[in-house]
Amino acid sequence: MSLLPDLLPSLQIQCGAVAAPEIFGSERPSLMNAIRFTRAYVKSMRLYYAFITGIAGWLGVSFYHFVNPASVNYWRSAAILAILFLSWGINQIINDYLGLREDRINAPHRPMVTGELHPQIALIVSAALMSAVTVASYFLNPWAVVPLLAGVFLNVLYEYAKAWSLAANVIFGFSIAMCTVYGFGAAGPLPDPLFTSNRTCAVILVALLNGLMTYYTYFKDYHGDMLAGKRTFVVKYGLNVARYTGIVAAFLPTLTFLAFAQVGWMPMRDVLFQREFVFCGIMTIFLQLWTAVLFFQHPVGTRTYFSLVTNIRACVAGQVTLIAIFNGTLALYLLCASYVFIGFLFDLYRDARS
Repeated sequence: MSLLPDLLPSLQIQCGAVAAPEIFGSERPSLMNAIRFTRAYVKSMRLYYAFITGIAGWLGVSFYHFVNPASVNYWRSAAILAILFLSWGINQIINDYLGLREDRINAPHRPMVTGELHPQIALIVSAALMSAVTVASYFLNPWAVVPLLAGVFLNVLYEYAKAWSLAANVIFGFSIAMCTVYGFGAAGPLPDPLFTSNRTCAVILVALLNGLMTYYTYFKDYHGDMLAGKRTFVVKYGLNVARYTGIVAAFLPTLTFLAFAQVGWMPMRDVLFQREFVFCGIMTIFLQLWTAVLFFQHPVGTRTYFSLVTNIRACVAGQVTLIAIFNGTLALYLLCASYVFIGFLFDLYRDARS
């Protein structure tokens, strides 16, 4: 352990003002340093977003239970869900590292920016965790490694794709949709047939919901992205155009689902729990519209940050609505639980500059 500081020299953060502190002493890591590092790492995971990947993956797991009940193993499913809920935070460390330049403006209080979290060691921890998850996934089902690695690749690509306007939203959306594919693939032996129109449509809807969610997050990052040269849609076309686009875009998931139903790719007769589906759908539409209104009224400033909680709830509610198609009771439980715990976890992050 004494050689680790030599192998991992302190990182000069991209814009070059804040250097990461040494968290290891000359002999061995102290308990207090380990605790501080762990606290900073967990804080950087931004756990209120865990429901984005968690519920997206739960859609895949629960659908596998629906189509192949004979192969269900609840301990196995619980392990998969734990991986999915933690996956946002583990990958968030990578995003924070790649986005240090703009975060010095947008979120100067984040642990990796302030130096509270050592960037290189945080990356090593995330890499080790992802390696362990990859090995575990291989033993669950070798095919599950494919969406896992695809999701990680798309997550890294997303940080660079911010320069490509809406292409970044598409890439991010499909990176989260890989959680749905992973949840389904890791739950047991793959069914035959594997690909059907309604399953493909569900993956596309998950991607659309998450692409829309991340679109609204660009408002809070407007100034930093502009100074860092990140040409997001909000930066490229300005706040006024982006505000009105956000209002129109709030209807996209609903209109896309109706289009899929109309052409028979995801017919309404496949909705087995129509009352629960309609209820969850109405809640989703309301939250999506309210998200658009909040960012229209407050495109920049502190209120923009606090509007994120509604944005996250809207995205998760849309994914829960897809679960309501085949498991209405589970959907209602998840709608209530996610709404409460997203708010609870978000309240732990009251600093709008972190």
